[in-house]
Amino acid sequence: VLHQPYERVALLKPTRVPVRPHSVLSPDEVRRMFEALEGTPKLVVRLLYGAGLRIGEALSLCVKDVDLERRELVLHDGKGMKSRTTLLPRVLVQELASHIERERELWTRRAKAAPREVAVPMPYALDRKYPNAAYEWPWQWIFPAASTYIDPVDGVRKRSHLHESVIQKAVAVARRRIGLSKPVTPHSFRHAYATHALRSGMDPRTLQQLLGHSDLRTTLRYLHACDRSEEEVRSPLDL
Repeated sequence: VLHQPYERVALLKPTRVPVRPHSVLSPDEVRRMFEALEGTPKLVVRLLYGAGLRIGEALSLCVKDVDLERRELVLHDGKGMKSRTTLLPRVLVQELASHIERERELWTRRAKAAPREVAVPMPYALDRKYPNAAYEWPWQWIFPAASTYIDPVDGVRKRSHLHESVIQKAVAVARRRIGLSKPVTPHSFRHAYATHALRSGMDPRTLQQLLGHSDLRTTLRYLHACDRSEEEVRSPLDL
């Protein structure tokens, strides 16, 4: 095709990506998964389901992004590089506050022992504008990784947030532990949040804003016919 005319390119049709239905966990299955999880992965998964977060959005939360008093989470650079604010469930406020307090004690001890080794990576070259911000508490991760690394750009030792594979493996182990046959990933809890919210009567427009969807049709995919009551949808065999 090199150096060939492309007048006929308008006749080409774009490839259609097949849209497959989501495998949605029932409320009882969500509860059983919670019971099979423990530690930090359990808190992260409860946050995914309680606020409808993507796994990357939850793990990249900084201290400054969490407002416990107003129960708000500020999410930066999500899918499509969009930012939004969503609600933190009341039941997670105290649990998340205790987790943050424990992380602050660990960070304080690390900062006293090695003040220049508690840096975190800064977005959009903010480390040049605010050179000390990477060492300050508001910019620290809510779910930090256990190990550090040397940034090849500036040679500074930094700490990233918890890797997604940690949560993925914990969810896989919990699924096998309870003997659940349907596939379950961390993203399944976001699907469950959306489906259960619509079934409980949440307005689709409100849910669209909380999930960060650009198109309402994406949100309405969670309105499954099988989620309706038996009185609304009945098989002819039942009659």
